[in-house]
Amino acid sequence: MRPVGTHKNHARYPQYPPWKRVAQHSTNRLTIGSPWQIFNHMVEQLPISTPLDLVFHALADPTRRAMLHALSNGERTVGELAEPFAMTLAGASKHVKTLESAGLIRREVKGRQHLCRLDAARLADAAEWLSFYERFWTERLNVLDALLREEDAQSDTQGDQT
Repeated sequence: MRPVGTHKNHARYPQYPPWKRVAQHSTNRLTIGSPWQIFNHMVEQLPISTPLDLVFHALADPTRRAMLHALSNGERTVGELAEPFAMTLAGASKHVKTLESAGLIRREVKGRQHLCRLDAARLADAAEWLSFYERFWTERLNVLDALLREEDAQSDTQGDQT
C-alpha cells in the first residue's frame, strides 16, 4: 500500500492536493452488499408490536397503498397486483404478505392462484386513531381563524377612525 500522496494517479491529476488523492486501500469490502440491501433488512426486521403498528407499516409503502386501491375495485390475483408495477411475483407476494399480516386483505388459494380481497376493518381502527388528530387540528385552526378575523376587525375599526 502506498502513502496517500504517492498514488499512481498523481501524475494524471496533479491539481489535487495530496490529502484529496485516492489511496490504494478501500473499505468497500467491509460492506456486505449494497447499502439498500442493508436498509431493506433493517426495514423488514422492525419490531412491530400492535395491530395498529402493522396497519401503518403496511400503509407506509406507496406500492401497498396502490395495491389496496386496486383491491377496492374487486378481487385480484397476486399476478394482477404485480402487473402495474412490473415486479416479480415474489416481490408482489412480499407486499401481499405484509398487507395480509396487517389484516388489510384476505388471501384465498384456489389451485395455483392466490386471490386477494380487501378487508377494510383494520382501516377503521387507523381512521379512528387519526380522527383524534383531525379534531385536534380542526380546533387549532378554528382558534387561529377566530384570531385572524378579530385582528382584521380591529384593523378595520382603526382604519375608520383615522
